[in-house]
Amino acid sequence: MTTEQIQKFFSSNIQLNAVIRISFKTRNSVLGIFIQTPDITELKSKNFWRIVSETDFQKWNQTHDYTLCRMFNGAEFTKLSVA
Repeated sequence: MTTEQIQKFFSSNIQLNAVIRISFKTRNSVLGIFIQTPDITELKSKNFWRIVSETDFQKWNQTHDYTLCRMFNGAEFTKLSVA
């Protein structure tokens, strides 16, 4: 998916911190939340996204520790849907 397609998905009244099912071209789907970081503008320009997976939701909500995030290339996404 392109950056524009991903931003369009979020512009349709879906909050950036909602739980999203992310389908990939070459791997299994992941449930996660997209994280807004200070460098989000730079990352979006390169179609990279920081995502916290479902296994780390609880820790993320308590600490907001950016080491819990993983970076994904949006070009590998095939579909986004609200979980």
